[in-house]
Amino acid sequence: MPHESQVLAPLAQRRTRRIARLLDRLRGLRGRPLPKDVGRFSEPLRIVIVSDAAPPQVNGVVRTLQQLTANLKAMGHEVTFITPDLFTTVPMPTYPEIRLALFPGRKIARMIRDANPNAIHIATEGPLGLAARRFCVRKGIPFSTSFHTRFAEYLNARTGIPISWGYAFLRRFHAKATALMVATPSLQAELKERGFGEPVIWSRGVDTELYRPRPDLLDAHPQALPRPVFLNVGRVAVEKNIDAFLELDLPGSKMIVGDGPRLDYLKKKFPDAYFAGPLFGEELAAAYAAADVFVFPSKTDTFGLVLIEAMAAGTPVAGYPVQGPGDVLAFTHDGIKAGALDEDLKTACLKALELNRDDARAYAMNFAWDACARQFITNLALEEMPEEPAPAPRQMAEAAV
Repeated sequence: MPHESQVLAPLAQRRTRRIARLLDRLRGLRGRPLPKDVGRFSEPLRIVIVSDAAPPQVNGVVRTLQQLTANLKAMGHEVTFITPDLFTTVPMPTYPEIRLALFPGRKIARMIRDANPNAIHIATEGPLGLAARRFCVRKGIPFSTSFHTRFAEYLNARTGIPISWGYAFLRRFHAKATALMVATPSLQAELKERGFGEPVIWSRGVDTELYRPRPDLLDAHPQALPRPVFLNVGRVAVEKNIDAFLELDLPGSKMIVGDGPRLDYLKKKFPDAYFAGPLFGEELAAAYAAADVFVFPSKTDTFGLVLIEAMAAGTPVAGYPVQGPGDVLAFTHDGIKAGALDEDLKTACLKALELNRDDARAYAMNFAWDACARQFITNLALEEMPEEPAPAPRQMAEAAV
């Protein structure tokens, strides 16, 4: 039977190696405080990102994570993206476009072990997020989370479940995270007041090469729509408040890009609007660039990535003065040149129509993805995966009998 010291020796060796690596990092830094991001940008990382939101869904969460992954890989990091398409799924009730993973616990644990990550980020609070969180908590592995969606308000709008119940679930979900990332200072302050601890900022960026002005599209509209063209892009769902936009008495045309459970209803109710369905890549970028005003009627979004995409294409934006558009246009004082906010959405649309397209593009250039990716890395909980504990001497002896 092996002596107990023989079993414990590998554990001591691992501790020694970790201490040696830390000393290597500290060498030469004596007398100076250790920066928070030491080692995070100079060394390639293995990062696992778990998300219940993934293609073919078309929303800001999916595009944010896709762009983040691309930037992390360009920086030399290895990213394992765990999404519903890797599991057996069922359609979400009332929202069949969203697929929910069935019983993902064992498989997600195996995938995380195989990835052997330095950091785990859980982006959503769905079945995959819950399974990944449960694995991390059980194994004592630190992880970070992010708050992308007003889950409590959306659940209330769809089912009538009290908002307080939704936030109780969300507080419990994020409580064990080493960092809860949020997109804006106002959301950070709100969640802090709601008892979410100390959220940290992870802003958003835009691909300014894809989403760019295209002057050749500003004469005749590609779909031959009468100008001015007021555009909305996003998930066609009740929480997006698209009815408020389509009901406006505006000159020209209204165009909707996207898919969702409310699409058929809105097509029948507003036959004069042009519904393009979901668009991607160059087609989506062209739709932004060909519009005269981008209209964002939602009052529940935490950020509004589509606002930045529209402005990057040179299209001024209009919306309500609420969290999301209010934060995006308050990044610098020049936000008032790129968009208009008003409690009367029609007034905001007509004000935006008078704004300069060059100013909208210039303002969008403040949102660079490289800086956002670095901010994300700084917020991660870096830790090597613990090895499975060696069996105790008594267990080894019993197994040998």
